[in-house]
Amino acid sequence: MVNIAIFVSGSGSNCENIIRYFQQNNEVNIALVISNKADAYALTRAKNLNVPSIVLPKAEFNDRTKVLNLMKENKIDFIVLAGFLLIIPDWLIDAYPKRMLNLHPALLPKFGGIGMYGHHVHEAVRKANETETGMTVHWVSNVCDGGEIIAQFRTPITPNDTPNDIADKEHVLEMEHFPQVIESVLKQEGLIK
Repeated sequence: MVNIAIFVSGSGSNCENIIRYFQQNNEVNIALVISNKADAYALTRAKNLNVPSIVLPKAEFNDRTKVLNLMKENKIDFIVLAGFLLIIPDWLIDAYPKRMLNLHPALLPKFGGIGMYGHHVHEAVRKANETETGMTVHWVSNVCDGGEIIAQFRTPITPNDTPNDIADKEHVLEMEHFPQVIESVLKQEGLIK
C-alpha cells in the first residue's frame, strides 16, 4: 500500500477527483490532505470523503522537523501537489526524490515559474495569443515549475476565449487525466502493480 499526501491551497476539485479515483484501489491510500490555508474548500472535500486533513500555515510548512515528522507519522510515501501555492523547501524535495509531482495549468516550459499560478497563467496565455493551452504534470525540483515533465495534455483555444474560458478548458483536462497520470507514475516507479 502506497500512502499519498495531497498538498492543496484552494477549492480542491483536483484533490476530490484524485481521492475518488483511488477509493476502490487497494494499493493506493490517500492518507492525508495538507493545506496552507485554513479556509481552503479542499479541507471540506477531504472531510466529506473521510480523508484526514491538516492546516499548515506558511511558517509551520517551512518547519523542517514538524513537516518531516508529520510525513513520518502518516507513513507518507508519495506527495501530489494539486493547486498548492507555496514553494516546496529543498529539504522536502530531497526527502522525496522522484516521489513528488505537481500539476501546472499550462504547457511548460511556457507560462511557468514564480507568480505563474491559477488565473495569472490563463491571463498570460490569452495575452500571448496562444492557439492552444494544456496541463503539465512534472516532478518537483528545486526550480519552480522546472522539474522533468512527466505528461502533457493539450486543448485548442480560440481568439474569442477569455482567460476564464481558457481556465475552463484546461480544467477539463485536469479532471480527465491527472489521476490516471498519478497511477501511471506509481506503476512506473514500482510503488504499485
